Amino acid sequence: MSGHSKWATIKHKKGATDKARAKLFAKLIRQVEVAAREGGGDLDSNANLRTMYQKARDNSVPLDTIERAIKRGTGELEGVSYEQVTYEGYAPHGIAMFVDVLTDNRNRTGAEIRSVFTRAGGSLAEPGAVAWQFDRKGVVLVPGSLDEDDVMLAALEAGAEDVVVEGELWRVTTDPSNTIAVRDALEESGIEVSSTDLIYLPQNVIELSSSNDARQVMAVMDALDDHDDVQGVYANFDVPDEVLAELTED
Repeated sequence: MSGHSKWATIKHKKGATDKARAKLFAKLIRQVEVAAREGGGDLDSNANLRTMYQKARDNSVPLDTIERAIKRGTGELEGVSYEQVTYEGYAPHGIAMFVDVLTDNRNRTGAEIRSVFTRAGGSLAEPGAVAWQFDRKGVVLVPGSLDEDDVMLAALEAGAEDVVVEGELWRVTTDPSNTIAVRDALEESGIEVSSTDLIYLPQNVIELSSSNDARQVMAVMDALDDHDDVQGVYANFDVPDEVLAELTED
């Protein structure tokens, strides 16, 4: 299981405040807007937009809010123009981090991301330093209580690349362009879908067996994620279940 997943599990179990939920909504809306600007507002022809649309709906973003974001992206409504930028760096213990950002001011955001890394105990790296360790993938999560053979059969028939256990869920991995098709195939097979996303998946992970080491790494991830322009933080670490349990109790 990737560091991003463990970290997200801890954040979820600790519960989301209204402030955190509002920040999540803002990030999801921005993702929808950019997807519409880059590929058009038609959900059927823009696979990235459809994935971002579904991600927003999975997180209970109101439909009219999503539709306005699409119209801003296509130019039907006035809005701020965002560009996608990625940053690479390291957390303590040599953990590689890949940060996905949408910004309306590249220079401002770059300086702020560097400062966040430094203050949280990490360091910003040069472009390309860690990107090679991550692959862009579509991910569909389904409840882990479902039968593995049923999930595997439906997913692979739809063109998914892999199905692995991820905590209390099954993680179905696919090519980004095939994400919604795999989700649709699972649902048509009667399989409940928990969420859909596009992520950067580490090719290999470093295990952190100390809860203190894991806290240090997650402190960097939390600090980065708290930045309004950051859409996703991905890292190549793993923690054993007993360490995860200890962290969620904090």
